[in-house]
Amino acid sequence: MKMKNQSEFSVEEKAIVSLPTEEFPLTQKDESEVAKAMEKTKDRDVALAQVEIEKKLALIKAWEDNEKAKADNKAYKKLSAIDAWENTKRASLEAQLKQIEEKYEKKKAEYGEKMKNKMSIVHRAAEENKASIEADRAGEFLTVEEVASKFRATGRIPKKLFACFSSF
Repeated sequence: MKMKNQSEFSVEEKAIVSLPTEEFPLTQKDESEVAKAMEKTKDRDVALAQVEIEKKLALIKAWEDNEKAKADNKAYKKLSAIDAWENTKRASLEAQLKQIEEKYEKKKAEYGEKMKNKMSIVHRAAEENKASIEADRAGEFLTVEEVASKFRATGRIPKKLFACFSSF
């Protein structure tokens, strides 16, 4: 039987395991060095695990902020379109009102009332659409926050994050 004179490293435990040898017994100083090396390895592993957790949380936060920004931009775009639509309709109705006033001076009050009613209907429709979009945005925010909290709870990273982070 042949005796081994080398120390072996266990990959799973990441600790130094020394094999006893009769030719070179370990001294008290060697044992303390082995213990220090094992402690440094454990501290390093704990630090690496903490860095990995922080990295995942940062990626989840970036994803959440990105999704919120998307929802906010989407709502802003729709609100702007509704404002433009409302302004166009209002301008069109006001132009019609002026033509009717010039053409029919006698019926001015009657037609003016009808057009004001139409304007209030357009404004009401615009306000309803705005409220609907605001509700959709709030719902999307809630959904994004719920999904983000699930990612935080599980520690997983969203699959659709950013193109620059797609290497994970």
